[in-house]
Amino acid sequence: MSAESRLMELGIALPELVGSAGNFVPGVLHNGLLYMSGEGPRIDGHTSATGLVGGDVTVDDAYQHARLTGLALLSSVRSILGSLDRVDRVLSVHGMVNAVPGFKQHPKVINGFSDLMIEVFGENGRHARAAVGMGSLPGGMTVEVTAILAVKS
Repeated sequence: MSAESRLMELGIALPELVGSAGNFVPGVLHNGLLYMSGEGPRIDGHTSATGLVGGDVTVDDAYQHARLTGLALLSSVRSILGSLDRVDRVLSVHGMVNAVPGFKQHPKVINGFSDLMIEVFGENGRHARAAVGMGSLPGGMTVEVTAILAVKS
């Protein structure tokens, strides 16, 4: 089943795109690889989910924020490629968690993103990954994720 069909079957609607907050683009397609800029969780399509995971944000809420981040990233991928069906495989993901000092559950948070990729792309959504903690993220958002995807010709 195609990625676009899976989205419809799962009842997942991708959010509207939000413009870049600087002089960069959402992604760069080069030699069959799509390098995605960092994306964060959008609660209402514009406002980032903010706070410190392990402090005022629970791991379960942050998991959902990582999933929202995945939806935003997929929206950007679709805008660049025209269709998610052009994604051959999710290769690599770098997930960053804005967490309190001593927090140790970064992988559980970024699983929200990774689980979504597998829902949408099946086995081709499984990827190499880093899940790391940060002292802060832009705008105080809870999660930021970048990704590299292989694209079909």
